[in-house]
Order: sequence, then C-alpha cells, then structure tokens
Amino acid sequence: MTLDGVRAGLLAGGLGERMGPMTSRVCKPLVPYAASCRLVDFSMVNSVRSGIPEVVLLSLHREADLVRHLVEHWDGTPTRVHFGPHDSFVRTSDLDLLPERPAERGTADALLSNAEYLFAPGATDVLVQHADHVYLFDYAPMVAAHRASGAHCTIGVQRIELKYVKLFGMVDVDSDLRVRALVEKPQNPTSDLIFTAFCLFRVDALQEVLASLLARGEDGWQHDISRDVLPEMIRQGRPVSAFPIEGYWADIGTVDRYHSEQLKLLSGVMDPSLLPRTLSSSPPELLSDVDSLSGAPIPPGAVVESSVLHPGCVIEPGAKVLRSVVLPGAVVPAGVTVRDTIVLENEHLRSDRDGLAF
Repeated sequence: MTLDGVRAGLLAGGLGERMGPMTSRVCKPLVPYAASCRLVDFSMVNSVRSGIPEVVLLSLHREADLVRHLVEHWDGTPTRVHFGPHDSFVRTSDLDLLPERPAERGTADALLSNAEYLFAPGATDVLVQHADHVYLFDYAPMVAAHRASGAHCTIGVQRIELKYVKLFGMVDVDSDLRVRALVEKPQNPTSDLIFTAFCLFRVDALQEVLASLLARGEDGWQHDISRDVLPEMIRQGRPVSAFPIEGYWADIGTVDRYHSEQLKLLSGVMDPSLLPRTLSSSPPELLSDVDSLSGAPIPPGAVVESSVLHPGCVIEPGAKVLRSVVLPGAVVPAGVTVRDTIVLENEHLRSDRDGLAF
C-alpha cells in the first residue's frame, strides 16, 4: 500500500544535550539502539513499511553525518528521503562541504523553513515524526482514520502512569476521542493520556494555523508544535482527533531513559526480528540464559547478565557486564566490571564503572 498524498517531516534538529557524552561526537538521531540500529531508523523503518512515498529531513546539527546514514540505508527503499534545501547538493556534491541551515527557535520553525518541500504539489497530509522515538508502527490505519474523520489533525496518544505524565504532553479528549486540550509537561496532571508526538496534519489547515501564529510576530509565540500549533488548532475550534497507539513507544530524551528503556527490551516488548538493521545484517538475539539482547558474541569466561550488547563491541573473557548497555566498538577488558551503566561507542574501558555518572 502506498499512502498517496502523505509526506512525512522528520524532526531531527535537537542538540541532544541531555544525552551526555553519547552526543559529544554524533548527533542524537545517530545514537545506537537495541543492538540493531540507530535512533533515527525507527521512524524511517515505520515510513518504509507503511508505504510513505517521501520523508523530508528537518535537520540542523551534524547534518552531514545524518545525511550519509540516510543515503546509505534508507533513500529509495522505496521511500525517498528529501533533504530539504540541501537535496540537490546531497546528490551532486561532497557532503563534507554541506552548508549549515539557518537557526530555528523550535519545531514549528522547522516546518516553516521546509514549507516548500513539505507542502509540495500533491501533498494533502503531513506526518510529523521525531528522530529519537522508539516504536514500530504502521501509519496506514491512522491515515485512514484521519481522512475518514475529516480531522484537521490526528495525534497519536497513549495511556501511561499518571506520575509520569508531567514529562510529556498531557491530552484531554471527549468520548468521541476529539481532543479538548493539550498541555505540554503539566505540573499537576489530570489525565493519564499523553501525546506520542507523531501526528498527521491536513496540509491546508496546517498552513492556515502557521500563518495565524506568524501574524503574532517573532516573540508572540514559542515556535513549537506542541506548545503553539496544536493548542491554536484546538483554540480555533478545528477538529483534532486522538488515535490510540497500542504497543511499545518510548521518547528517548535522557541518559537515564536511554539506559532504562533498552533494558525493557529484555522482556520482549519488541520482536528483535522486526527491528531495523543498520548496525548488522543479522538481528540481535534475546538470550534467555543470560537475560540479554545481544548482537555480539559472549566468550567463555565472560559474565553477562541483563544487558544489551551492540554489534562490534568486545567483551573479553574475565569481564563482567551487569544491567548495562555496551555500544559498537566498545571494549570491556578482562578483570573489568560494568554495572548499571553505558559503555560508549568505541570506548576502551580501563577500570570498573558503576552507574550513569560517567
């Protein structure tokens, strides 16, 4: 199935400052994940499997590295990746000379900066995605429901424990799943329903709302989709629908969440055979005897428990890896114990590591 008229916008412009040393050398979308791929690959594999014809990259930082990855693994698969103002350059020139994009204040600015590509002829709906969300999802039923309802926007929603709602966008809906309010990171949540941050906009409605926000002037709004665009749609009385998202979904925003969400994979919340594979041609294995997800061999004499081992990492005989995530190229030598931590990409440890303060 091809989702004719749907063009995706992949938000990939965040600095990833809360990811600590993991983003000191790579942009956040390229952080390895699940012993199989990099964060950006989840949104890309969902687009390809759903039949999205084109994904427009909305990037800013370390863009050349991200472009190389997308060209190598995803462009034309059969989804085409459009690189916005750099599309022709990417396909004809040296990526080391890729110019920087103009600065943006928020996610809504990314839509405006790429309007001519997102709203190109033939586009009836824009799917907004994020390059740091982990989920496997077929967008086709959501697109069908969105179009059947006549909504100006349809947002993904999921129920979570009320105490965690303050970390996300809280959503209030009526009995027909029409969105009455969206409040970003509320201090005192009153609903356990959150916005999964991917959504479908009708192109004409999105253009009209963006125009009304621009009319407020540069400092009259926060330039953000969740804080401005969606609340303004609701305020104007436009139909905004909620689409319940079943199954696993995670927003990877911090070192702690990066670590804890990967350890959740050990319980089988995602089928390893369905994960995108850009780090290795083979899927990682769930090893029940050591309760680990592994894309690398575990030699005799090494102790591995409840951990995620990425392809290309080396665990030497005599090493201990406990409740930890070991990234590609990392080496845990004999006699070293890592516990409740992350071993960085291409890092060669020399001493024990315990915890996430590194």
